[in-house]
Amino acid sequence: MITVPALSHNAKLWPSESGYPDQFWRSLFYFNGYRIVVGIGLIITTWLFQLTNFGAYNYYLFLNAVLGHIVFSSVSILMIKQRKPDFDTQLTLQVLGDIVLICIMIYASGGIRSGLGILLMVSLAGAGLISRGRLALFFAAIAAIAVLLQETYAHIAIAGYSAQYTHAGLLSMGNFAVAWLAHRLATYALANEKLALERGTDLANMAQVNQLVIQDLQEGILVVDQNGDIKQRNAYAEKLIGLQPHSGITKQAKLADYVPVLATRLATWRGDTSTIFDLLRLPNSNNIVRTRFVPIKTNSRAGVVIFLEDMGRIQAQVQQLKLAALGRLSANIAHEIRNPLSSINHAAELLEEEQQSNATNSRLIRIICDNTQRLNKIVQDVLQLNRRDTAQTETIDTNHFMQTFIDDFCHTEKLDPEIFRLELSGSYIVSFDSTHLNQILWNLCRNAWRHSRQQKGSICIKFTEDKNESNVCLDILDDGSGVPSQQLKQLFEPFFTTATSGTGLGLYIAREMCETNHASLEYIENSTGGHFRIICKKNSIHVHH
Repeated sequence: MITVPALSHNAKLWPSESGYPDQFWRSLFYFNGYRIVVGIGLIITTWLFQLTNFGAYNYYLFLNAVLGHIVFSSVSILMIKQRKPDFDTQLTLQVLGDIVLICIMIYASGGIRSGLGILLMVSLAGAGLISRGRLALFFAAIAAIAVLLQETYAHIAIAGYSAQYTHAGLLSMGNFAVAWLAHRLATYALANEKLALERGTDLANMAQVNQLVIQDLQEGILVVDQNGDIKQRNAYAEKLIGLQPHSGITKQAKLADYVPVLATRLATWRGDTSTIFDLLRLPNSNNIVRTRFVPIKTNSRAGVVIFLEDMGRIQAQVQQLKLAALGRLSANIAHEIRNPLSSINHAAELLEEEQQSNATNSRLIRIICDNTQRLNKIVQDVLQLNRRDTAQTETIDTNHFMQTFIDDFCHTEKLDPEIFRLELSGSYIVSFDSTHLNQILWNLCRNAWRHSRQQKGSICIKFTEDKNESNVCLDILDDGSGVPSQQLKQLFEPFFTTATSGTGLGLYIAREMCETNHASLEYIENSTGGHFRIICKKNSIHVHH
């Protein structure tokens, strides 16, 4: 997350008590670099080529002045590195040194007609911009005085020299013009710098707000470039795809290395942006998500924002809607309880009137017992529904657990164990509450037996791994006619049942228990019979035989 503190304008644009900002000293360093280059250029032009009138009056004085200019600039660079003395003092000394040395060069070259006065304008312009316009007019005044004094001295010292006061005055006016222009440009630069600083602060704050919003979204967000590298993600995406917040993979993290199936979907979407994808189960977190791809630019092959909508969160919202339906649920419970109680009450009244008839007594007692058991079953299911959230995850060996379950189920239900056909491709370890898994399988197997042909091998139970080998699929199949398509939407609703003696809570409780154990229960269509599938997380513990 980007954190940008509020910055004072004066703290950045003007010196603080501790000194000027680094950009001022950097500009002064480049200014001295320019002075050294100019000095070397004058040496080469005058000494080697001798194509100009530089040093026409006093050749050696001109060379010494140029060499002094180079040495002075070099010493100034060392002083800039030390930051001593302060910035204003160094700039003033360097500009005054330029004025003095350039005036000596002008004198040694025969006066102002040598054309070297233009170097003063460049120095004044540079000094004005470096100092943000401060002292620019002061430097121009010093330069004007120095030029006039140089012309006066040349008129006295050089025989036959005619002072060019007109040219000196024009040069001085030019110096003032350049200094004023540098002052104005510096003013505009300050205004633009202030505006840029404010805009930069606003953009940084906006970026921070956006980052906070993205991090707080209850939706996974991944930013992937055209090479498949994860450039940005929020905390929810890290949770969904199994990335650690401080894993250090902020760069060159390939989407294909962490979620290959999602990278495959991205490649498919880039080939055809109109592709509609089914829900995706992420292998690392076992969460079911809906994927959505949004290109950063109009070209889908550029960067893409991937939205991962956690369906588990949506199911939690659905759970809130279930709570809203609690009133209707309570009414159904009251209705289901009231009918058996009415029968019990009516049977008791008849029993009281016909005490002399033993046959009638037996029939009425049977009515009382049957309805009492039905009422007790409803109460047990409701209590089981209320205890569904108390899961204690265990590591379960599928082979041993299924053998024990089949024995207990057949003994309790008084069935032949050969009605089961167990298909185990291997022994798996899953993470599940054993009590919950036993209750889920009991409900599913009881339904499978009731709707099957009720013969040997009518119920098939098999374990398989998914493609990513991170989940275990437990399939319960029967050889019956399956669930009619018009009843599929109501299959897992509470109190929906087609059996006259059922409560309609079995499948509803089974799905709730699966979700409590971070698993899922779904009905597989297009099967020859009934087909339920439990998808649970595989445990990495190795099984020893």
